[in-house]
Amino acid sequence: MKHNDSAIATPGIAVSTPDLTVPGLPAAAAHGSHVGRGLLLAALGVAAFSLTFPATAWGLEGMGPWTVVMLRSVLATVPAGAALLVMRVRPPERRHWAGIAVVAGGVVLGFPLLTTLALETSTTSHAAVVVGLLPLTTAACSAVRTGARPSRTFWIASLVGAAVVIGFAVQQSGGVPNRSDLLLFAALLVCAAGYTEGGRLARHMPGWQVIGWALVLALPVTVAGAALALSNEPVALTVHSVAGVLWLAVGSQFLGIVAWYRGMAEIGISRASQLQLAQPLLTLVWSVLLLGERLPPAAPVAALAVLVCIAVTQRSRG
Repeated sequence: MKHNDSAIATPGIAVSTPDLTVPGLPAAAAHGSHVGRGLLLAALGVAAFSLTFPATAWGLEGMGPWTVVMLRSVLATVPAGAALLVMRVRPPERRHWAGIAVVAGGVVLGFPLLTTLALETSTTSHAAVVVGLLPLTTAACSAVRTGARPSRTFWIASLVGAAVVIGFAVQQSGGVPNRSDLLLFAALLVCAAGYTEGGRLARHMPGWQVIGWALVLALPVTVAGAALALSNEPVALTVHSVAGVLWLAVGSQFLGIVAWYRGMAEIGISRASQLQLAQPLLTLVWSVLLLGERLPPAAPVAALAVLVCIAVTQRSRG
């Protein structure tokens, strides 16, 4: 199988590839099943992530931004840490801890904090379309970090998809970047780094272990941060705020990332990241259904353009 991230494994480290053939099943069919499973897992991760901004908005109804961010990470560590203990998982090798630290900094702390602060003054629909640039930043980060070389067609389709997202964002914001936009752009960079390292590490260990160890590594910071936030920010618990934080912890921070990292490991970081082009449109739908926001008139056109780009990138070869 030729991944777009053909150089994703660290040079000099042998990575065994599982035998994907099934007795009586042609190799091509086994290959197709393998790719299909990776696409499904990545798509499930995107579906979970699409609820992140609406859930964050719910959480902010009854808690401060720092409380939401730190609590979601602490709560996510409970199932992740329990799974590591029950399965008696040995700590990762020393060479993997740097990558796990990047995942912790980008996915556990950086992206949640920056986007939550942005959502204090930005609507979820606006934030969704800005963060729609994440597939392109992830693919670029992957190319730099792993030596991946996606095809020209891949990059053209990615740039077109990014242009659609940018145009949509500019049309909605009036073309004037503000503080929330700067926070969201910073979130793109740290999240892309975390996704790239997580996808790389998921080729050496299961995805749930990658995010599990990242959450454990960040635990001293998140526990201290939660204690400080709870003592300095007002808390007025509501059904929405509790449900929002619980989804952020279990759905977005743990289960979604587990599926996402496994999907990236199976089909390549660059190709999997393009599935996230659909995430802003999914978030727009949730924003209407859960938050009562008005769906922008340009959304159906943008959705069609984005889906075409996804189809092109998935057919391209690196």
